[in-house]
Amino acid sequence: MHALFALILGGLVTVAAYTFYARRIDREVIQSDPRRATPARLYMDGVDFMPTSRNILWGYHFKSIAAAGPIVGPITAAPLWGWLPSLLWLMLGVSFIGWASDYSGIMVSVRNDGNTLSAIAHRLIAPRTRLVLLVFIFFYLLLVAGVFSWLVTDVLNSQTQAPFGILVLMLMGLLGGQMLYRWRVDLLVTSAVIVLVTLVAILLGPTEVVRGSVKALNDGVNAITGGRPIVTYLDPWAINPQTGQLGVTRNILPSFVFWMAFTFLFCYLGSVLPIWRWAQPINYIGFWITAFTMVLGGLGAALAFFVAPEISSFKLPAFKEFAPVVQSGTARGIQPLWPMLFITIACGAISGWHALFGSVGTARQIEYETDVLPVGGGAMLFGENMLGILSLLAVTTAGQGAGAAAFASGIGRFLSIFGIPVEYGTALGFAAFVLIVITVLQLGFRVMRVALAELLGDRWPLFQNIHAATLISVAAAAFLVLTGVYLYLWQMFGAANQLMAALALLVVTVWLVSSGRSPLYAGLPGVFMLVTTMAAILVNIYNLIASVIIPASAAGQFGMVAGAVVMIGIGVLLEVAAILIAIDSFAAYRRYAARPMQPGPAPAAD
Repeated sequence: MHALFALILGGLVTVAAYTFYARRIDREVIQSDPRRATPARLYMDGVDFMPTSRNILWGYHFKSIAAAGPIVGPITAAPLWGWLPSLLWLMLGVSFIGWASDYSGIMVSVRNDGNTLSAIAHRLIAPRTRLVLLVFIFFYLLLVAGVFSWLVTDVLNSQTQAPFGILVLMLMGLLGGQMLYRWRVDLLVTSAVIVLVTLVAILLGPTEVVRGSVKALNDGVNAITGGRPIVTYLDPWAINPQTGQLGVTRNILPSFVFWMAFTFLFCYLGSVLPIWRWAQPINYIGFWITAFTMVLGGLGAALAFFVAPEISSFKLPAFKEFAPVVQSGTARGIQPLWPMLFITIACGAISGWHALFGSVGTARQIEYETDVLPVGGGAMLFGENMLGILSLLAVTTAGQGAGAAAFASGIGRFLSIFGIPVEYGTALGFAAFVLIVITVLQLGFRVMRVALAELLGDRWPLFQNIHAATLISVAAAAFLVLTGVYLYLWQMFGAANQLMAALALLVVTVWLVSSGRSPLYAGLPGVFMLVTTMAAILVNIYNLIASVIIPASAAGQFGMVAGAVVMIGIGVLLEVAAILIAIDSFAAYRRYAARPMQPGPAPAAD
């Protein structure tokens, strides 16, 4: 198998899904109407509600949903089960579930005055559902913030070619917002300036001057403690190369804390500044850099078939086994294809973050209802899914690797087809990875402070202050990173993300039946994801007992035991939340379905 054929197949499937399925749902079930006023036009405040051209909003939404998931997920899954199950789930998942979740999450908010999913659940389902959903959303996003903050900080700290491009990105984001919305400069001119300058800065990253400057900065910061670590913690999931056992001691140096503070400053500005001033132009630049990387990487992978087939030929088997056993010493865990594949590969096929952010962020910038399908469904089908396929190709053609390093090295190999030195292609891959993650991370904090305001703002007004709510969220994420606690929660992240998708689809299902529309396109995927996710959580709990608690207890590693117990508690909390919301949603569904159907077309307004 060669990368060229996988790219062609993926492209054909997504085009068919958009043309023959998504458009039909939009036309016949939802009946989007460009004449119906959207919340962005009704409540324009220049902060959250801002009518935006779909040409800008497509890129903004794509960069707002595309994070580490479509990269890390396929890179993790292919070595476990083979490339064929991974490719099939990427294509079928996005065609029948992923685009529907993204599109519906935005549309249900647009049709409900820009309200969040939790507020809509309160009105349509039950007050208890809103409370459970808000609690779930905040802790789900806290996991996202902790994990993604560490990923970004680790790359900025360890890859000296990466920070300069991100610093220039920040400056170009401020300039882009000023040019577009204050100086009224043409979009093409603005794009040319801010995107090209950022791209040049990224490509300057591998030069000796830039790398040397960043290294000198890191050395100077580390000298504060004489090179001694600030925090030492145990990574329970890494294998010690000396002993072969699970558990490796990690050190956090001052330079890591410095780049973590840099990351949090980036995200603080993304949370509190008006959307046009920072988050939107930053994500717009990130979209073009990511698109440039994806297009060139994809073309390089395809052209290699003709000029250097060894670069893009698949090295991993199509299928390995249904239930591989992961074992190290006395630690033992199982990874059955169902349900674990469906949470390991999340964002490239379906992701709860997409519907959540779409309802909070993108929905409040939709200018016309007919923009929802190309922005929501289109960004998922033609953007995030293709990023997931490209990431799958990166590890499949290499035969090994993990995370950001596997993605970056794969991009470097693919770009070498065009004569680009591997070190520059790899630098672009690392920069694209950081861009992909940090631009979503800033929006995660923005949604966290909204969730805090909804959850606690009525009782304690402090949480309604955007600065206070953001700083509290940042402090909680910093705690997870600096203590290493987030490592214990990582195994639950995929399950929490997919569970968020299932819950969002359940809310959409209730909304559809309450307004006299067919709920099947959202309801069936919602039930499938709910059952799959709950089963995956049970597998995770078993793995925690078998691979962490039992061997760690025998070895006297009680810190690992405590972390595993906390993660099991989180898993139980997720299961209880899912059960409660499912019960309430089913009751609401039956209540609305029992009402007499009104003859004629669907209601003009909801």
